[in-house]
Amino acid sequence: MAKTTRTRRPHQQKDPESQEFPNPQESTTTAVEPSPATEPVAVQQPEPSPAKEDVAALDAETNARYEQIKGGKLYIKDLQQMDVHQLHEIARQEGIADYIGMKKQDLIFQILRARIRQNGLMYGEGVLEILPDGFGFLRSPEFNYLPGPDDIYISPSQIRRFGLRNGHVVQGQIRPPKESERYFALLRVEAINGEDPEKITEVTNFEDLTPHHPNKRFILETDPKELNMRIVDLVTPIGKGQRMLIVAPPRTGKTVLLQKIANSISKNHPEVVLIILLIDERPEEVTDMRRNTTAEVVSSTFDEPASRHIQVAEMVIEKAKRYVEFGRDVVILLDSITRLARAYNTEVPHSGKILTGGVDANALQKPKKFFGAARALEEGGSLTILGTALVDTGSKMDEVIFEEFKGTGNAELHLDRRLVDRRVWPAIDINASGTRREELLLDPKELELVYRLRRVLSDMNPVEAVELLKARLEKVPSNAQFLMSMNLD
Repeated sequence: MAKTTRTRRPHQQKDPESQEFPNPQESTTTAVEPSPATEPVAVQQPEPSPAKEDVAALDAETNARYEQIKGGKLYIKDLQQMDVHQLHEIARQEGIADYIGMKKQDLIFQILRARIRQNGLMYGEGVLEILPDGFGFLRSPEFNYLPGPDDIYISPSQIRRFGLRNGHVVQGQIRPPKESERYFALLRVEAINGEDPEKITEVTNFEDLTPHHPNKRFILETDPKELNMRIVDLVTPIGKGQRMLIVAPPRTGKTVLLQKIANSISKNHPEVVLIILLIDERPEEVTDMRRNTTAEVVSSTFDEPASRHIQVAEMVIEKAKRYVEFGRDVVILLDSITRLARAYNTEVPHSGKILTGGVDANALQKPKKFFGAARALEEGGSLTILGTALVDTGSKMDEVIFEEFKGTGNAELHLDRRLVDRRVWPAIDINASGTRREELLLDPKELELVYRLRRVLSDMNPVEAVELLKARLEKVPSNAQFLMSMNLD
């Protein structure tokens, strides 16, 4: 005898702690099984009742509305990307009172509450941060992962069910807070890092993946007139999984160089997850980076505490690791690793062992772990980190930090103050820069020609070498043509 049971859509969950809402997709009736003493008789199947047809129509309508919301005006990420003036206009249309003077995140919160009253469904996403108590919140990169009223609560039962960890990008249906609650809450997990949630069971932890030398190259050459990237491509080729240290005195153009690298990667390798992490930088540089690149820019400016620098950096590296576990190629451009190390030195519990310059002996362990996460992986995916290290700042602490990181990378790009004084850009010291195992990234014929070029430039001072290389590159539209037609004798 058949027994009809209630069916559940994939990835549907009810959290006993906060998710006590009936799913409109879920049938609420269960057929009663006939008694074994009853003699079976042939019964004609009844026609579907009008009520059941109405329920099916309602389910179809709810599904259609949900799909519309995912791409429409109830998508929380779209609101987070608007400026305050646009949000004021929406608040006026929604009839929200006293919206003038609200902070941006409070304004988004009120708009979402007003809209969900009219539509009943809402869709959101964010990067998961799990707190010590076991529950978590989906933070927004638009606000540099700062806690805010528009964060989305995710319960411990949901975290356990899907095996979620810090850094996962979670997308799904959400609901507004009840009277006694402060945050939106996740009702259903629709995607994790853009993939089906069931795929998370097939993922290997980042620490268990096998690193190897980078052997796939990023091509930075784009516009023939963009000589900076063409020179970087020749001098220090960058592979997927590279761990590069950009050694830079003050005012040598390191931030502009990172910006151009970001734009080249975005143009030539659009499949890459690109994140620019600015630690202890000036606010105007953050704005400039956001406006002139298409990458995700995450920042903690110099007026914020050291603990905030650390929290932002740890969110970014965890997010990158989760993407790599799913087989993606991720690039982090960090400015600067010196200031990140300073922040850890401020926050780490003192061990009693102080190095030169006031650096605690244990302070550099976590910055090294951050930088050391860059690697190419045999199982697929890679994490590339290009971090700037400050030198010649007059600070003993900066010297110690640089010495500790020197040699940990597998590529170094040195900027030279003498070139800046002569107004020569890019201010790259060609002879001091290079990539380890570059034979894995270059074609044998190209490698031979690059070696020949380096032999010629090695006899020149940094200013002469860059000026000669720029003069020759300007005559041909690509590096390949330059190498093939090279006549430096």
